Amino acid sequence: MARPDRPGRTATRSLHPQPPNSHQSPIPPHNSQLMVNRRVFDDEKHIHFVTFSCYKRRRCLESERAKRIVIGHLGSLLAQQNGMCLGYVIMPNHVHAMVWFPETGQLSLFMNKWKSQSSHALKELYQIRFPRYCSQINDTDPFWQARYYGFNIWSYGKFEEKLRYMHENPVKADLVDHPGDWPWSSARWYLQRKSVGLPIQLPPGLETDDRSVVRG
Repeated sequence: MARPDRPGRTATRSLHPQPPNSHQSPIPPHNSQLMVNRRVFDDEKHIHFVTFSCYKRRRCLESERAKRIVIGHLGSLLAQQNGMCLGYVIMPNHVHAMVWFPETGQLSLFMNKWKSQSSHALKELYQIRFPRYCSQINDTDPFWQARYYGFNIWSYGKFEEKLRYMHENPVKADLVDHPGDWPWSSARWYLQRKSVGLPIQLPPGLETDDRSVVRG
């Protein structure tokens, strides 16, 4: 279940306007630097762990509808490129996902479309649902921070490590007590085989591993 506000915590004031119902849960400060400097390799059929964040770490994914938009575009674009989603988590100001494609050279195209199409839909949502918030920011600001962080996964152990890291994000951010309590991740599929808004699949070879059902 979601955690209530805890006594003794001092609220910190953001340098940027925040959407309604904001709480503090920034992504680690080193991630923005990695997204700028890290090269992404897509010449082998590896699993890709990707991370990207809202512009200036604004908490623009607070609303349920915003999260549904991101998940919806993830699922539809993977279907178009015959890709698979192995896991994901939507946080208030950033996104993690693990994806796989049967052909090489697909990741950049996929990420460009995911960010571009979701950005258009999310900006439209904010203009309609949150006009007061939109009036406080520059209308030329992008929705997403430039680029993304990519990490190639080629072993089951690393897949399991990144999956657990994703699912524990909401717990570490004090949003819930248990990974399965956060409705905006793939944790419930792995823990209880519940629907999480899009198909969760494992690529050839990984699904035959005896440990392919990851708990936690």
